Amino acid sequence: MPERSPEIVLAFDYGLRRIGVAVGDTLTASARPLEALTIDRKPSDADWQRIHRLLTAHGANRLVVGCPYNVDGSAHALTLQARDFAAALGQRASLPVHLVDERYSSLEAHEQLRERRASGARRARISRESIDSAAAAVILERWFSGEGER
Repeated sequence: MPERSPEIVLAFDYGLRRIGVAVGDTLTASARPLEALTIDRKPSDADWQRIHRLLTAHGANRLVVGCPYNVDGSAHALTLQARDFAAALGQRASLPVHLVDERYSSLEAHEQLRERRASGARRARISRESIDSAAAAVILERWFSGEGER
């Protein structure tokens, strides 16, 4: 079987106010948050021009979107909106989009950032934008580990 070429993957933590972004690759299966590139949501839609620039700048081959659910696994108020965003993203980018359950990703991201700050590995304060992008990295790492919707 031929080896697959490494791919660049961008992940998105979809939210009402912001969309966190992370990047990774299938070779190392590691993700890093793009804190400076958190996307502010427009009142009715995502900033598609900014997203297009991100996809181009990073040479994305695949996309991952966090899909929110309630603790019991039932649909969350944002589930349909996140799915709609993922569908529009895939259509606009002409790239495959994978959905990953994002439950607790923001809490996990916040804890990781707090630990890094406590250890001295991070000096900057922990902003909502940094949590959103770190949550996108958590979502991407989940996808790398095989999680995703079937």
